Amino acid sequence: MAFIHSILEPPSYGWKDQSGNFSKPSNTTILREFFSRLNIIKDKKNWLSLMSWVLVLCLIPFLGIFLFKYFSWTGLVIAFFYSMVLMGTHGTIWHHRYCTHSAYTFTNTFWRFLTRNLTLRIIPEEIYVLSHHVHHALSDTPGDPYFAQGGFLYCFLADVNHQPIARNLSEDQYNRCISMMSHVGIQPNTFSQYQKWGTIANPYRTLLGVTLNWSFWFITFYLIGGITLASAIFGSASIWAVGVRTFNYEGHGKGKDKRREGIDYNYKDMSINQLWPGYVAGEWHNNHHLYPGSARSGFQSHQLDLAWCYIKFMHFIGAVSTYRDSKKDFLKRYNNQKNTHKTSL
Repeated sequence: MAFIHSILEPPSYGWKDQSGNFSKPSNTTILREFFSRLNIIKDKKNWLSLMSWVLVLCLIPFLGIFLFKYFSWTGLVIAFFYSMVLMGTHGTIWHHRYCTHSAYTFTNTFWRFLTRNLTLRIIPEEIYVLSHHVHHALSDTPGDPYFAQGGFLYCFLADVNHQPIARNLSEDQYNRCISMMSHVGIQPNTFSQYQKWGTIANPYRTLLGVTLNWSFWFITFYLIGGITLASAIFGSASIWAVGVRTFNYEGHGKGKDKRREGIDYNYKDMSINQLWPGYVAGEWHNNHHLYPGSARSGFQSHQLDLAWCYIKFMHFIGAVSTYRDSKKDFLKRYNNQKNTHKTSL
C-alpha cells in the first residue's frame, strides 16, 4: 500500500467492504462514529477533532448576540462579506494553496505568520492538509476522506470521522507526515508526544495560538465598531465554519456526475466548477483538480480568483518569492476546445 493511502485513521466502518468496493455507511453509523471520536474521556487522542467543533460552538453565541441584541443592517452586510468572501478566500489562500499544495512560497516567516492570521483561526491545518493530499490521490474512490457518494453526512462530518491522521504510525511514517507540513510553521510533537496525543500538533501550543488570534481580532473589531461589529463578525464566522464543511459534497456533484462540457475539463474525478465558491473564494474546483499545484485556478476570463489576486499582490510587494501559475498551459490545452476525449471513472 502506498504511504499516502495509510496516513489517515480509518473509521470503524472502514473505507471498503470485503470485496474491495465502497460500502456506504448509514447516517446512524456515521453519527455514532462522530460522537465516539469526539469523546476525549474515552481517548484523549480525540482532542483535535473535539477542539475543531468546540471552536464552532464557541462562535455561535456571538451570532445570537448580534441577531437578537445588537442587530444592524450595516453589521449584517459586513458579517456576510467577512464570512463568505474574506474567510472563504483566506481558506483557499492558506489551507488549500499554501499549506496543502505549496503553490507559492513566502519571502520570510513574517509574511507567512501574517497570512496565517488574517482571519479567525478555526480549522486546524493538520486536519485539512494531510487528508487533502489523500483526497487528491484517491479522489472519488474508496478511501477518499470526503467521498461524495457516501452522502452529505459522510462529507460533512469527515473532519472527525475520516480526516485525522492514523494513530499507529511508525516513527519513519510520522516523520514523513511532518515533512508534508514542514513549511506550514507548526512546531510538531516529538514521536513520543505523538504517541501520547495522536497528532502532529501539540494541544497546548494549538490552544494558545487560537486564543491569541481570537483575542487580537475581538479587541480590534471592538475598538473599530464596538460589540455590534465584534459579535457580527465572530458570529458570521460560525456560519462559514459550518458551511465550509459542505463544500466537498457540493464540489463533487453530490455524488453524481454533474460535469459540463466546455466548463469542466478534468474528467478523472467528479469535481465541478461552481460560480459561487469560484467568485467568493477563488475555488474553481474542477480547474484545481486539473492543476492542483497552481496558485491560480481561475483560468478563464469570467473566473474571478480573489485568492490569486492576494498571492499576486503579495508577490508584487515582495512578500511572496515564487509561485506556480498554470493558466497558460490550461489555455493552450483546453481553451475553445470540446471535451472530445472524456474518460469515465
